[in-house]
Amino acid sequence: MSAPAQVGRRGRRSPTSTGYWPILFVGPLLLGVLVFYYYPIAKNLYLSFTKSNAFGGNTKFVGLDNYEALFSRPDLLSAIGNTLFYTAVVLLAIPISVLIASLIELPGLKFASLYRVLFFMPYLAMPTAITQVWKIVFNGNFGIINQTAKALGIEDPPYWLSTPGFAIAAVALFGLWSSIGFNVIILSAGLKGIPRELYEAASIDGATQWRQFRAITVPLLTPSIFFLTIMQTIGGFQLFDALFAMIGSGNPAMVQSRSLVYLFYNQAFINNDKGGGAAVAMVILLFVAIVTAVQFIGQRRWVNYV
Repeated sequence: MSAPAQVGRRGRRSPTSTGYWPILFVGPLLLGVLVFYYYPIAKNLYLSFTKSNAFGGNTKFVGLDNYEALFSRPDLLSAIGNTLFYTAVVLLAIPISVLIASLIELPGLKFASLYRVLFFMPYLAMPTAITQVWKIVFNGNFGIINQTAKALGIEDPPYWLSTPGFAIAAVALFGLWSSIGFNVIILSAGLKGIPRELYEAASIDGATQWRQFRAITVPLLTPSIFFLTIMQTIGGFQLFDALFAMIGSGNPAMVQSRSLVYLFYNQAFINNDKGGGAAVAMVILLFVAIVTAVQFIGQRRWVNYV
């Protein structure tokens, strides 16, 4: 074989070779992820094994002392229970949103775009401002809920936001309501991707609308439902702003209504224990990672990708 032929064959690139162009385009994004996501996680993990003063100085390595102190706290189990309860209630918004989105996307429905806007607008408002409105709704003296209960014959309705047990339930109901708008938009987009020919064929075969909903709409909407399940679960474990705004740190019900993120806030910024707060943050990260992994494993059995 001649030398020019050998050189030409060596210089020929594989059809699947892309060179360094992917790194050039994806590199800045990966760098941002490493700096703003993975580095804080690694730094937080390191801090969870240390103790420092209120200003972050005089750092000492203490091993698992922060975790031992955390798991010996009497309010840890209640914080986990409150977080799981809030997350479970918020997840109930998904089936409600499926029904609402299905009604909005009915063929021939007038003002469908207006309905989407009306459901989505509360999601765009500032959460703290909305919680102030809901504090009035749940007010024990003149709130609309207690006034309605008294009109129905209930003589002594509870003071929702100052009674242990009822306070976290009120926050969970707010979380359920506030998540519906985002869910409806995502599910409406998923419904638009379902071919209308499937419904027409089902109608020809004599399937009722309820049968079409169960056999066509819900199965083909499972990717969107799975996405919302992941997002709402992560959001539920991050409960803090609604809890703090609606109940408040000086409320006697807060002791039994704390979430895991509130424990982190209290430990890191009120008690100035950065190491103890970092330990709480790592526990939250572990909970979210386990629950998300279980959801991804379980989705193989019920999510239909077409």
